[in-house]
Amino acid sequence: MADPLASLIDELIEVGRDAARRGLVLASAGNLSARLPGGESFAVTAAGTWFDRLGPGDFSVLALDGTVLGGHPTPSTEWKLHARTYEVRPDVTCVIHLHPQAAVILDACGHEVRLITLDHAYYLRRVVRVPFAHNGSDELADTAAEAARDCDAIIMGNHGCSTLGDTIAMAYRRALQLEDAAESTFRCLSIGDTSATFPPEALEGLRHL
Repeated sequence: MADPLASLIDELIEVGRDAARRGLVLASAGNLSARLPGGESFAVTAAGTWFDRLGPGDFSVLALDGTVLGGHPTPSTEWKLHARTYEVRPDVTCVIHLHPQAAVILDACGHEVRLITLDHAYYLRRVVRVPFAHNGSDELADTAAEAARDCDAIIMGNHGCSTLGDTIAMAYRRALQLEDAAESTFRCLSIGDTSATFPPEALEGLRHL
């Protein structure tokens, strides 16, 4: 019988390495987590881990209150961001926190990341922005968790983004769609367009792709 923790960590490792290859995170920036069966604990990348070098020993297992239950003894400084999101979203089993350049830079320049394509609209629905707060702080964890109550894609000002999902694959798909939406928004701005979006009236009719 497969070990659920080992299976989740293997999937997070694959996501982390792919994110590094795509340039969505540099060096040891960013962090990944997945909720364990039962819902009261989660695995999160350890402090200082590089996504392109992730291995099974690079994860800590924590209770939602931050108690280290196993694995690496030093979890990511952003563990509160993950824990508090899980507390307000019992349906979420994965939180992916990356530092994608297009989304963060557009936001820093005062431009909203627009949902333009069918995929953007279906997988993201909406993107919420929260102001800058220092990494690892209660302020960052609390504001991001509050935004996550009714949103699966959050941009943290001058910092990064978090995407959520009921599976690791869905959370990562949303991370990819968020950066694609940011790059599409940049292309629109580069030709002078400031208004193109997916038709709002079509949102309700979207079906599973």
